[in-house]
Amino acid sequence: MATIGIDYTAAYEQGAGIGRYVRELIRALAAEDAQTPYRLFVAGASGRDLPPLPGPNFSWRATRITPLWFARLWHRLQAPLPVETFVGRVQLYHATDFTLPPTLPGCRTLLTVHDLSFVRAPETATPVLKAYLDRVVPRSVRRADHVLADSLATKDDLIEFYGTPPEKISVLLSGVNAEFQPVHDPAALKAVRQRYNIPEAPYILSIGTVQPRKNYARLVAALAALGRECQDVQLVIAGGRGWLDSPIYQAVADLGMAERVHFIGFARDADLPALYSAAACLAYPSLYEGFGFPVLEAMACGTPVVTSNVSSIPEVAGEAALLVDPYDVEALAGALRRLLSDEALRADLVARGFGQASRFTWARAAADLRAVYERILEA
Repeated sequence: MATIGIDYTAAYEQGAGIGRYVRELIRALAAEDAQTPYRLFVAGASGRDLPPLPGPNFSWRATRITPLWFARLWHRLQAPLPVETFVGRVQLYHATDFTLPPTLPGCRTLLTVHDLSFVRAPETATPVLKAYLDRVVPRSVRRADHVLADSLATKDDLIEFYGTPPEKISVLLSGVNAEFQPVHDPAALKAVRQRYNIPEAPYILSIGTVQPRKNYARLVAALAALGRECQDVQLVIAGGRGWLDSPIYQAVADLGMAERVHFIGFARDADLPALYSAAACLAYPSLYEGFGFPVLEAMACGTPVVTSNVSSIPEVAGEAALLVDPYDVEALAGALRRLLSDEALRADLVARGFGQASRFTWARAAADLRAVYERILEA
């Protein structure tokens, strides 16, 4: 039986985004497959602070060497240090976070590319990061035996920008954890407001790292444009501080919105269902997404959604959200105003949202991933 190595580093390091993707996928894979030996590679970790293994056929392969040093060794210096030095002999290695390390001859490789935002929206990445990704990601895509894309939009970008053969790419859609469901308990809703110092007023929720791609400056401008009838509506932004974020905070100050915009930092996974449920709506006007978890999470919690009409987001949202041009502040404000005032529209989108979210499951993602593994190993 083939042994498969999987990079778990993002799940160990990151609370949201790619970290959540890897954690959920591995958890579902363990429920789907109790036979295949899996080795989980974790850079920058000691064996003592790792979480419990997801199944008896999984084992940790941890090293104290940090991801930064691996980036220097593998991708800047291109040192011929195979990943098998750390995970042992494997027949297939799955790199889950954009870049592919060196492998021994005969090892099959799978690379997950979550998005090409640094190509599509270059202004949202730091120059240093963009230069690194522009050099390393295309090379990794070429070397990989097969590539996973988070959405059809990302697959199309890989074909357009890197000339990747379509047959080399599989789309693996993510899922929604079953814990995302409506919270009706008034005490739980009050508690989450108190925990994050959210005023007792209607609020628009937005989730994601505070960085330009999330389009928060335009969202703040849209809040300011809602008018007097919505002057008590607050904006709650849940996400850790990112990069190039100074203009976002400056926009809040310039528009005089400091008392209505609340940056609550990274929110714990356990608190997210209540945060969604207490919100009047989710606003997710991102300039580019490889997938967009918050759209489906909000829908699963019964919260109506306003989001972007670009990249992968229409695939995820389907016909269960209001889609707008993320660069058009007036359109965004208009959509928010409709959701805040039109109860019939809200009810319709909530009903559609439940149906849309139910289509995305981690069990299906894990089954699809196993099928990809089998195809690569049989090729």
